[in-house]
Amino acid sequence: MSDSAAVVPTAAHGSTTAALGAAGPRVVSVGETMALMRTSTIGSLAHLPTVDISLGGAESNLAIGLRRLGVPSAWVSRVGDDPLGTRVAREIRAEGVEAHCTVDPERPTGLMIKSRPSAATTRVDYYRAGSAASALTPDDLPAGLIEQAEILHLSGITALISDSAHATNVAAVQRAVAAGVQVSLDVNYRSRLGSRERLGELLGEILGHVDVLFGGPEELSILTPGIAESSDSDPHALLRALEADGRQVVVKLGADGGAALAGGTIHEAPGHRVDVVDTVGAGDAFVAGYLSAQLDGLDVPARLARANACGALACTTPSDWEGAPRLRDLDALLSGGAADPVSR
Repeated sequence: MSDSAAVVPTAAHGSTTAALGAAGPRVVSVGETMALMRTSTIGSLAHLPTVDISLGGAESNLAIGLRRLGVPSAWVSRVGDDPLGTRVAREIRAEGVEAHCTVDPERPTGLMIKSRPSAATTRVDYYRAGSAASALTPDDLPAGLIEQAEILHLSGITALISDSAHATNVAAVQRAVAAGVQVSLDVNYRSRLGSRERLGELLGEILGHVDVLFGGPEELSILTPGIAESSDSDPHALLRALEADGRQVVVKLGADGGAALAGGTIHEAPGHRVDVVDTVGAGDAFVAGYLSAQLDGLDVPARLARANACGALACTTPSDWEGAPRLRDLDALLSGGAADPVSR
């Protein structure tokens, strides 16, 4: 760890971890979480007078989603020594996630701004160049944390934010493999961070160690350059192309549900028709649903069913993680029953 950064001690700003019992976290995620400013009404940021403040990041969204589904989880990252960084760490801890967060006094917390220019569109702008999390290094990975978990979860976002962040992903995978911990990877491609070719190259360094692989068709095709572009519309071809001994490959199909290849068999599950408010964060909720069901010992069809339900419910609220469901929230959707819209 560099001399210019330090983990916030318990006595200052509160502890960076939330007690989860002696067993510790079952899933550890690593990656940047940014402060999020979002508009509450439809219109251009050029004219709207106010924004709300929250936070967002694929890896913390995943950790929160898992915690709400009853899975102890931990999140590893860096934030700036600023009010937004304090807010990010506090909110994640408040959700019961064990937060291991280095505070960097020289770099700011990253910022994401989300707006709805029209009723049918959402715009997301990132201000993360030179952020604290872009300075992630393997030294930010706490000793023993990955080794005690059952699953390490990473995303392609971290691979692209900086060379040192990518090195952190690689180091985390090496530690997981050495300890017999499963590795979960969500491709999660962000075009503003780099090219498809560059992401494919970086993820290729760890792909051979990935036990559970997630992505949309266009994302999984980044890892299968030998397949023609037209195969983006054929999820089965992508699943087969990424098949490996012991690996589960899961394709997220949005409103059409999802499919998974496991043990040589392709399983499919339909999506749910819901009133969509905001799709941002739905993919992270999908992954949380799948991994939680796996840890609960459910079979692959049941994992997909829970994943689809979590993704669908996440779409019904205007937020990145606030709408992540709890197990009780899934009952009506999974049972096919019609829930009363009024809680009495």
